[in-house]
Amino acid sequence: MDWVLLCYRLPREPSTPRIAVWRRLRRLGVAQLGDGLVALPQDARTREHLEWVAAQVEEAGGAATLWRAQTLSRADEQQVAAAIAAARAEEYRQVIERAGAGHEAEASARRRLLRRLRRELRLVHRRDFFPPVERDRATVAVEELAASCRIDTDTASTGSS
Repeated sequence: MDWVLLCYRLPREPSTPRIAVWRRLRRLGVAQLGDGLVALPQDARTREHLEWVAAQVEEAGGAATLWRAQTLSRADEQQVAAAIAAARAEEYRQVIERAGAGHEAEASARRRLLRRLRRELRLVHRRDFFPPVERDRATVAVEELAASCRIDTDTASTGSS
């Protein structure tokens, strides 16, 4: 498997660009290989995203280089993929937990939560390069919450007739 690597260094001060870069990398779902070294599976989309981050780093007075690489062993590749999958699994577990807790909320709060969780699930799916088992569980949890919202809507409409 090919990987696209971003090696970057930012000045310590001001901290705002460092935080912005960190947040953007987190949204992309990178594997942190070392201090200032991140990786994503190579494709046109991930490469373009990391090119944008590199430009952001340089605009902030830092230095950034992009590399295309392959691991030298299958074990190393699996380790990087496992780190990415573990981070996504945790995000999915949070969605599952929030969806489960949402069943206890009142109908309008449940609908708002459902919209947020659907959006969050879409964002996690975009950075999910090695889907863990939690992906399907999170999708089911959100759909169960949606079903409970539909039941509330159906009950309200038949109860008001």
